[in-house]
Amino acid sequence: MNPDSDPSEPDWDSPLPLALTPSLLIHALMHTASAVHTGWSSCIDDKLVLSNVLAMDDAGSYVRLVEQEFYEDEDPETVWHDWTVEIRIGQILTTGHWQIPTSASPLEWDWNGRHAEQAFEKACALIGRRVRRTLAVEDPAQSEPSPPRTSRH
Repeated sequence: MNPDSDPSEPDWDSPLPLALTPSLLIHALMHTASAVHTGWSSCIDDKLVLSNVLAMDDAGSYVRLVEQEFYEDEDPETVWHDWTVEIRIGQILTTGHWQIPTSASPLEWDWNGRHAEQAFEKACALIGRRVRRTLAVEDPAQSEPSPPRTSRH
């Protein structure tokens, strides 16, 4: 709608011309990531994926949050956990990774997971999608049973 025809408010479906670049996306959304890159194709290996959340618009742009685990060929003893936020706008992929060894502390797991989720949530706004949180219940980790404590009453 032309601003001269109705000055009270713009049409809600008016296109908003923005100049987004991978550099701006990385700066605004992935500044806490341990690695970032751009590409024409995804670096995610479907065989390693533990979870995958995808938000897509009608034009084929998408944002996804993927968790995967892998090991490096140079150090097969260390397993890495990777939260990946992948943004495809047009043909360009902008990707951020939050990576830690699976042996890292629960605090590191929470920090990396939370930052990747926040980047995903904010990036979904680029394609007009909202993110709603859900709860998940985890079973306790199996541990060696400890001997019963003795006490005198």
